[in-house]
Amino acid sequence: MKFKTKLAAAAVALGLASQAQAATVFKDDETQVDIYGYVKVDLRHVSGDIPYRDFWIGGGAAPGGDFSTTRFNVRESRLGFKVAHGDVLGVIEMDFYGGGGNEIISNSSNPRIRNLYIKTGNWLIGQNWSTFMPLHTLAETLDFGGAHVGESFLRQGQVRYTSGGFSFAIENPETFGGSGDSDESLVDFIGRYDTKGDWGQLSASVLVRQVDPSGVDDTGIAANVAAKFNVGKKNDFKLAITAGEYGRYAGTVAVPGVAVDENGNTVVEEGLSISTSYRHWWNDTTRSTIYYGQSTTDVGDLDRSHWGVNLITQHSAKLKYGAEIGEYIVDDTEELSSTYFQVSVQWSF
Repeated sequence: MKFKTKLAAAAVALGLASQAQAATVFKDDETQVDIYGYVKVDLRHVSGDIPYRDFWIGGGAAPGGDFSTTRFNVRESRLGFKVAHGDVLGVIEMDFYGGGGNEIISNSSNPRIRNLYIKTGNWLIGQNWSTFMPLHTLAETLDFGGAHVGESFLRQGQVRYTSGGFSFAIENPETFGGSGDSDESLVDFIGRYDTKGDWGQLSASVLVRQVDPSGVDDTGIAANVAAKFNVGKKNDFKLAITAGEYGRYAGTVAVPGVAVDENGNTVVEEGLSISTSYRHWWNDTTRSTIYYGQSTTDVGDLDRSHWGVNLITQHSAKLKYGAEIGEYIVDDTEELSSTYFQVSVQWSF
């Protein structure tokens, strides 16, 4: 059972579990089955030039207008299972952003896979958060994911080997932007190093990928440096910077993999993405996070950003509620922005 405890702790460290502790639903001498997740209900109002979204990503460049929309949303709610048998751990995690549903009658939504993988020893095989992504710098937000536009944020198929602070992975290749075939000939390669202490956590990652759609045949190289610094007993400051030819690995489609330059040539796009946040605890149960994210590109001259600030109260160990205001801004082809106000209640299990 000692090995299973360590394995479960490793899963939490990888960000595979939700904010709640997993509950054991079955256990014998060889197998342990845990369930985890949360129920989250959002009431969200969005007004401005950009149409309503349940959460902001790096796109948001739809034609401007005059929008004012209020909606309830429960699709972020999450369900996950962890099954440990001997020296093997299997994880299946889903939420309800798989599409489908309408607001006329049933509001039904389809489940979708978030993470699904096998872990044994130093190896992880399956779909998980990208090795390039620094989970320790994600801000606590009510908007689903917060400043996606500035974060390295990606889940995909991979094979990862971890030893001490070093991780090495091959991951699923894909390029968006341009036209023509987007099927890549080689997997993406990622190396990463993590170190942590009482002061916080620091990571550095390097990405190397072959970019060969739309008549391009080039090598894309990018890096991510990210840190979480503990401030006092409970507060923290987080900062992550991604630079280079990273495409979809940061900014949630704010930075395309390829772009057309001023001479009409299709080239690999370069970008810079930054996310930062500060969380302050007002007392033992109530805290606020102020956060900001931005992505800019070289060839396309795109500029998207997102800021927000919230107030969250932990009513009990498993129940929290809060409110958040923020703004998503598109400052490239057009100057567009929308503000949002959101109230959320979340019960974890």
